[in-house]
Amino acid sequence: MGRARGERAVPLTGRLVVIRTLVLLTVLLGLNYIVWRWLFSVNWSAWWLAVPLVVAETYSLIDSLLFGLTMWRYRQRGEPPPAPPEATVDVLIATYNEPLDLVMRTARASVAITHPHRTWVLDDGARPELRELVEAEGIGYITRSVDWTDRPRHAKAGNLNNALLATDGEFLLILDADQVPEPGILDRTLGYFTDERVALVQTPQYFVNVPENDPLGSQAPLFYGPIQQGKDGWNSAFFCGSNAVLRREALMQLGVTRYVTELEVSLDRSLRTSGAVLERARAGVDPEQKVVARALGYVAFSLRQARNELALGHAIADVTWSFQQRVDAAAAEVVAADVKALEADLASIRELTAELGDEGGLAEIDPAALRQLAGRGWSPLGALETVRTLVRSVDVDRDDEAQPVMPLATISVTEDMATCMRLHGLGWRSVYHHEVLALGLAPEDLGTMLTQRLRWAQGTVQVMLRENPLVQKGLSLTQKLMYTATMWSYLAGFAALVYIAAPIVYLLVGVLPVQALSSDFFVRLVPFLVVNQLLFLVVGRGAATWRGQQYSLALFPVWIRSVTSAVANVYRGRSLGFAVTPKTKQGGDELPWHLVKPQLTVMVLLVVAAVVGLIRLAVGQATPLGTWANLVWVVYDLAVFSVVITAVRYRGFSPAPIPEKVPS
Repeated sequence: MGRARGERAVPLTGRLVVIRTLVLLTVLLGLNYIVWRWLFSVNWSAWWLAVPLVVAETYSLIDSLLFGLTMWRYRQRGEPPPAPPEATVDVLIATYNEPLDLVMRTARASVAITHPHRTWVLDDGARPELRELVEAEGIGYITRSVDWTDRPRHAKAGNLNNALLATDGEFLLILDADQVPEPGILDRTLGYFTDERVALVQTPQYFVNVPENDPLGSQAPLFYGPIQQGKDGWNSAFFCGSNAVLRREALMQLGVTRYVTELEVSLDRSLRTSGAVLERARAGVDPEQKVVARALGYVAFSLRQARNELALGHAIADVTWSFQQRVDAAAAEVVAADVKALEADLASIRELTAELGDEGGLAEIDPAALRQLAGRGWSPLGALETVRTLVRSVDVDRDDEAQPVMPLATISVTEDMATCMRLHGLGWRSVYHHEVLALGLAPEDLGTMLTQRLRWAQGTVQVMLRENPLVQKGLSLTQKLMYTATMWSYLAGFAALVYIAAPIVYLLVGVLPVQALSSDFFVRLVPFLVVNQLLFLVVGRGAATWRGQQYSLALFPVWIRSVTSAVANVYRGRSLGFAVTPKTKQGGDELPWHLVKPQLTVMVLLVVAAVVGLIRLAVGQATPLGTWANLVWVVYDLAVFSVVITAVRYRGFSPAPIPEKVPS
């Protein structure tokens, strides 16, 4: 497997040899199983269950293969290079409504960072009391300027974008309000930036208010460990929104590049649609209307001239301004034309203007809507007014936004993944430094945890739908697959439904999705499952990965909702909202069983199916092998779903009491 741009050699240690051996076995055994399943074992007489099951298994195999690919270049970095002493840094603490003492604890710890820097509190809540506290201790305070009034705020991404234009350090350490940094965090991370193509150094997120059994699955030791280290080997380590240092030059290049790209896309769409509108209008002009025909011909000529000027590299603002002047002149010539025909067009033009205002320009408008617009029959003056509206929509100043350049991506409720993917697309490198350098707070109640996971999943799916990594220019093939692997994992909710349904259906009514539970089936399936779990054990090396596997299945309603809501947001414009994760325990004393109704329903169905299955076995209506195989499956599912009971009963973190000293 060769190296792509930006990927460095990974030392071939004994552990990596073992990992690669297990990856190869996973690939061979997995493909052997799934090919056999598709070709020889699907029970087509029960296709309504058999096909979804084999599709779900295929999904899971692809998930395993992507995980194996990630681990193939598992990279353990040693001691970081020394930090350049002259590097200037802004420490940015993003906050919205967190408790003041919590924000100040992080701010004071940031001030104590040993490398020279300036600390800033970015208060998106604009709280005067926080400003007073911060400034009293000589810490910088930034809130949104008036430019953001009545404009899209873009949540945390907007807060950071606002701060980027108010600060000037070469590097930015980004912290959430609850992430208390260690004094040496910059000394341990800045050295990587001596490589001038490194844009990001990400460190783990570790939470101090999590008990040893981690009932809410907060620590994510697999992600903030082997997965990020594997992605690091492929130059694909992710930005995770906090505990990361970024190079300002890279972010500003990204912001300017995106600005120019979006402007070019808008202008291209505008001119193409304008050309189609003009052609239809010219075709419908009465030959007797010579003034009108001449004016439309002049605008069509001007449009071609504008496109030629753009191709020659003329400034976009100059070209659009000049073209608008020509259209205005032409419109003045035909203003006395058929006013009655114009009236019907005005309503459509108003709708077009409103749509452009809501969506933020032609770059965001559905191309199908523009094709419909171009295919409509316009009066001559209506056509010219439409062209003027389209060209005006190419807003060089981006008046619809508070600032024209947005380095942090605003296409999703989570800004980190899209920003990082764009940086990689520009050829920048990222580093994952596996050392805990900040201590944070995790959700302490189930409701907050579910809100947080839903937001993460929604944001990831939004990025997948809007900027599918598989078609992004600038990314290497493996970078595309690394981003796809993360997005792919959030589709697990649909596969979970099938895995839950299959044993229930068999135990209740005896329908088997495979042709037979023969030795061929088990000989292919069991080795694959064993090797897959061995791979997890080896890469996890003692880390508690079982909790993560439980939540991967048990949160299936969250994953499904994240996909459906993100699809509705991207394609139908429905709002997702943005929920800041509370940093303190929410809710009262009542146990929140209502939050896990789907999971509890599934558990009841599994138990009922197990009882019915045993009865059917006792009366001779089911085979022993089929019944016991599905009962094992039921027990596994129940073990997985038991985590929701632990989560509901979790009452928040209580530090272990400090033992009293025994008198000597």
